[in-house]
Amino acid sequence: MNIKELVRNIHKSVEDLDLVTARKYIEENLSLLNDNKSLLKGNARELLDILANRLEEGHEPLSRSEMATINAINSFASKFDVRSIKVTIKNKEQLLLRKDFADHLTADAKIILQGMGAITK
Repeated sequence: MNIKELVRNIHKSVEDLDLVTARKYIEENLSLLNDNKSLLKGNARELLDILANRLEEGHEPLSRSEMATINAINSFASKFDVRSIKVTIKNKEQLLLRKDFADHLTADAKIILQGMGAITK
């Protein structure tokens, strides 16, 4: 994929609010995009800056399975399904200990997990 096609795909993903796809394109081509940052529009450039800063700070990007777990927790929390949350977080200690884990949770999920003692405030 050449740079023009990559930038076009990122812009389309950002405009469609498909930030997961845009994030994947950016993470896979981070050094190339940093060199050609001027080709990106405002929102895509901000997303690039955020992802670059997170990688510099040592945060590893979440995998697809980790994102699926977080989405499941958020979904169960919106229904107040504590039993399903317990089953979902079983054997996921490393995910719960990540510093950026709580950033992806909804307010309901944070409150339930704090009440369970799975995460700290």
